[in-house]
Amino acid sequence: MLTCDICAEDFLLEEDLKTHLLLSHEENAMSCPLCPLSGVSYDELCFHVSSAHPEEQRPTQSRSEFPEEQNLNQFRCASGSSGGTNAEDTEDAESSLSRSCSMEGAVAGVNTDSVETGGVCPSPGGTAPVSVSPQKPKTRTEFSLSSKAKKKRLSSPRKDHLQLSCPLCALVCSNSFILQEHVELHLIEQRSPEGEFPTSLCLIISEGRRFECPLCSLLCTDSFSLQEHVELHLDHGAAALSSGDYICISVSCITHPDIPVELLPVTCAAAGGPGSDLELAQRLQEEEEQRRKQEEAWQEREEFKKLQRQFGVDSSGGYSRQMERTMERAVARGLMDPAEFHSKRAEIKESLASGMDDGRTRTCGVIRALYEYYQTDCRDCIHVWLSAETDHFCSSTGDKGWGCGYRNFQMILSSLHRIDTYAPVLQERTVPSIPQVQRMIEEAWREGMDAQGALHFDHRLQGTRAWIGATEIYSLLTSLSISAHIVDFHKPTGPGDTHPRLFEWVKQYFSQSSSNKLPPRLVQTSLPPLYLQHQGHSRSIIGLEQKKNGSLCLLLLDPASTVSEARKLLSRDSVGSALRCVRKFSSGLKHTQYQVVALQGVLSAEEKQISILNSRTLCAERIP
Repeated sequence: MLTCDICAEDFLLEEDLKTHLLLSHEENAMSCPLCPLSGVSYDELCFHVSSAHPEEQRPTQSRSEFPEEQNLNQFRCASGSSGGTNAEDTEDAESSLSRSCSMEGAVAGVNTDSVETGGVCPSPGGTAPVSVSPQKPKTRTEFSLSSKAKKKRLSSPRKDHLQLSCPLCALVCSNSFILQEHVELHLIEQRSPEGEFPTSLCLIISEGRRFECPLCSLLCTDSFSLQEHVELHLDHGAAALSSGDYICISVSCITHPDIPVELLPVTCAAAGGPGSDLELAQRLQEEEEQRRKQEEAWQEREEFKKLQRQFGVDSSGGYSRQMERTMERAVARGLMDPAEFHSKRAEIKESLASGMDDGRTRTCGVIRALYEYYQTDCRDCIHVWLSAETDHFCSSTGDKGWGCGYRNFQMILSSLHRIDTYAPVLQERTVPSIPQVQRMIEEAWREGMDAQGALHFDHRLQGTRAWIGATEIYSLLTSLSISAHIVDFHKPTGPGDTHPRLFEWVKQYFSQSSSNKLPPRLVQTSLPPLYLQHQGHSRSIIGLEQKKNGSLCLLLLDPASTVSEARKLLSRDSVGSALRCVRKFSSGLKHTQYQVVALQGVLSAEEKQISILNSRTLCAERIP
């Protein structure tokens, strides 16, 4: 009769016993009764008990031939079983258990009686007891069948499986999880010389090595607790530090006498409560709002820089610098010789030093040529009004893209020099250059003209490519003792975003000197041209056509026209085609807003001071 040493079941044949062992008792279903190690084979468990749970040396070791048999008896003692052994082995195992369980510093803190009876081991703190389930008796059947093979397998690793050696002892495991649990037992024994085993989680709080938090100096018993604690700082650091709360979610964090009471960790429930979630949500919302404001501020700065570049107030150089850059690019492309470059640059500096325009962009005799044309041609016009003689000034390489306002002022000034009403008040009989016009506007600001406009340009125009508009032309004319006013056509007054009221106002301006009698077909007045400003550009109104069907057409001189285009007006053969660039019907002026600067005579010294005072708040005549 054969008996199973594990469950005491009887079998007649050895084959039945082997089948029973294979089916009922898996090879790797063993567990250590002294620690949570499980899932190991019988041989690995024996070696584990002998290496991880050493006992005091016996006075004599003559009762066991092999060390494995001694470890087996210890294992049986710990599991509370003596079945399948003789009385001598049982007595030896019980004496081993009494010494093993009473040894100071053992890993499992359980008393002998409770282990032998399969009872309950109370925890050291008097809290919930730790239950230790009774284990079935473990035998050495397989060891007795092949003791030499097992001894060889314990002493040398198995070759047919993965060989994982413990770095602290000679144990060889075939599974990484078993090796990890085994090594953790070594670490627990090193950290807990007292041998306390308070919970089933194997958390041992000792006064050994402590891990200090680098953020709040809190002491933790192991690296895992410290890692959780620091991660909590990183997740809730801002809110926790501002409120003075130091939160720890680890149950193994301990206090220290040197740590003040204010820094003691709160409970784990508080760390995950709704308050912390609300603070986190509020902080995330604040960060998102701050990031949005920063993006808006950055975008606003970029838009402002773009506007500065567009309107020439980005301190990138003025008229002379732009002209030099243009000539430098021409030299780099081979379009200009270096000698020619230096010669032209010297001429430009000389002209700018004099303050007078060099006349290279000036075309004289335009009004006279138009008057001669209308006398003989253009029979579809019933009335034509022309301004006083005016020269055309076009943009040059130094002011291309931004100098239209300055060029229109030069056109107006060239007309004022020919009008007896305005000529006496003008000290200079020449047309100033663009840098000189910028200097004149700055002088007008210093006299008190248009304080808001001066502040807008930071009281500086020289050396910049700043655009000027109707208010700067008004300030400049007032500083020259010339009366002017601004008319603002702030919205369209006709179908299709047209401005018929603008055309009617221009007609009244040029026909104001006419009597009640029917005006002649062609009239050249002694009035200066009008300054016409719209978004992004300005032009000069030098006359008006009235067609037979009653429609009106403005005659405009555009600074964007080149010298060659303007000179076509002087030729009788090309003046008809060149007028297409001068004529502007109502359908060709569809900007939302137009401003007109009209000249109304000469100011006395007293009137000039009044105009300067009134310019603190510039008011325009709004139509409609």
